[in-house]
Amino acid sequence: MREGLFIKKNIDKWKQYQYEPATDPDEMAGQFTDLVNDLGYAKTFYPHSRVTQYLNGLASRIYLGIYRNKKEQVSRIGSFWKTELPLVVRKYHREILYSFLIFILFAVIAAFSAAHDETFVRGVLGDSYVDMTEDNIARGDPFGVYKNQDQLSMFFRIAVNNIEVSFTVFVLGFLVSLGTIWELFRTGVMVGSFQYYFFAKGLGWKSILVIWIHGTLEISSIIIAGAAGIVLGNSILFPGTHRRVHSLKRGGKDGLKLMIGLVPIFVTAAFLEGFVTRYSRMPVWLSTSILMASLTFVIWYFVVYPIRLEKKMRSL
Repeated sequence: MREGLFIKKNIDKWKQYQYEPATDPDEMAGQFTDLVNDLGYAKTFYPHSRVTQYLNGLASRIYLGIYRNKKEQVSRIGSFWKTELPLVVRKYHREILYSFLIFILFAVIAAFSAAHDETFVRGVLGDSYVDMTEDNIARGDPFGVYKNQDQLSMFFRIAVNNIEVSFTVFVLGFLVSLGTIWELFRTGVMVGSFQYYFFAKGLGWKSILVIWIHGTLEISSIIIAGAAGIVLGNSILFPGTHRRVHSLKRGGKDGLKLMIGLVPIFVTAAFLEGFVTRYSRMPVWLSTSILMASLTFVIWYFVVYPIRLEKKMRSL
């Protein structure tokens, strides 16, 4: 093909690439691939032509745009965990506190009820679970329930279940927070009954060292998911000076950010439950270290760090 015909055939496309640059990464990549093909053809048949230099410069510019876009995406992910999510957490510290107090209240009520009604634990946890646990206690392995499945299948099942539960707690915030509070009630009662049962059997502290290896992250995340649901519900109930639809969009966006931030924590909790909790006879110092590391992370990332970050941002 003659050079003039080659230019005439493609000039409109090149001008579009030059003066109307794409913003979508996939479209930008497609333009770059197209230009590389044209550049390869030009270098083969018109190696010293100005059109070859022009295409080389245009392809280089799009390549730099793709590289910059990828770099910004990586930076965006890092800034989400380092800055954006902690500031959202700080913004809703009050809702997190409310969710925590609601959960603790129901857990304490459940433990008190279990202490005064022998049938309460069975009513909450179910006869089959209680009978199985009593059989395990009689065999000298009270936490054998964590050893019934292989590690990998147990990990995936628990991870999916934890994420489903947390998003249910969040989405039920659409019911003006009442649905979220109901889920916090159910979970709090179950945990309170469960924990009292082991204390009543003389296995209280042992259960804390075993179960709360994964339970620290799992329950903390459910409490924060509850806060996200309350944020969603409050955005409907109390729109303030905003239109209710706008308030709902803002509450939903912030709540969803909290939920996205919880996913890796739920996955970590599932990993601990599937692969670590089953070793119920591990040394006390090891189980204590894992438990304290989880608790320290939760307090630091969701309480201390957001406060410090907010103060730092205000001083800038």
